[in-house]
Amino acid sequence: MNQKYLLTLLLLTLSHFTYAQFAKIIDKDGYVNVRKQATITSDIVSKINTEEIVYAFPDEKLRDWVIVDYTDRQNENTTGYVHQSRIKLIESYEKIPIKSFNDSIAKFISKDVSVEIKSEKFDYKKNKRYFSSTKYEDYMVEDKFKGQQVWGTDGTVPASHYTSITATIKGRIIQIPKKEIENLFNVNNEFAGCYYDNLNDTLYITTLNGDGAGGYVVLFKIEKGIYKARVVTMPF
Repeated sequence: MNQKYLLTLLLLTLSHFTYAQFAKIIDKDGYVNVRKQATITSDIVSKINTEEIVYAFPDEKLRDWVIVDYTDRQNENTTGYVHQSRIKLIESYEKIPIKSFNDSIAKFISKDVSVEIKSEKFDYKKNKRYFSSTKYEDYMVEDKFKGQQVWGTDGTVPASHYTSITATIKGRIIQIPKKEIENLFNVNNEFAGCYYDNLNDTLYITTLNGDGAGGYVVLFKIEKGIYKARVVTMPF
C-alpha cells in the first residue's frame, strides 16, 4: 500500500473532526477550566494554564465548545471541553507561504520569516543499535530511539527522518535542537505549515507525519528568537 493512499486514509479519519488542529489557551485569569461535558455547569476535570498548547477538535454540534486534548510536562493527559472563547487556533495567525517542497526539503518564506525543513531516508541498519524494545503482554515492540518514544512507525521500520529544521526570524537564526527531532519518523513535508504571531514575536511550525495507525502531529514553538517547546500527539 503506497504512502499517499495511507495518508489519504489518515486524513479521512481526521475529517471526523472539523478542522482538528493545534490551539493556544488564552484566558485573562491565567488558566482555563476543562469540563467533563460541553456546559458551564459540568464538572471541572482539569485546568490548563494560559499560553499552553492543546490539540483542539471543533465540532459544529458543540456550538460554543471545543474538545481539547492536552499532555502536561509530567506526561499526564487531559481530555475535555473548553469554551471556544478561551482558545486561539494556531492556523489563525499569519501563514508563512510555502515556496517549495519535496520528499527531502520544504521551504517557507515571507518578508520577516523563513523556515527550512530537511529530511532524508532513514538508514535503519546504521541506527539499529539506538533502538530499544518494550514488552507488551506476549510480544515486543521496538518503541524507543535513544531513550525517547518513537513517533510515526507503529512498530515498523522507519522510512524517513528529519535532519534539520531551521528558522530565520527578522535576521535571527534558530535551529530546532537535534534531540527534539531525532525520534520523529516518516516525515510528510507536504503537510507542514508555519504560522507567525507578529504581536508576540512567536513562530509555530506544525506538521502531520506518519501513516495509518502511526500518524501523529507535531508543533514547534519559537518565541522571541528562542526555541521554547515541542508538542507531539496522535490526532485521533
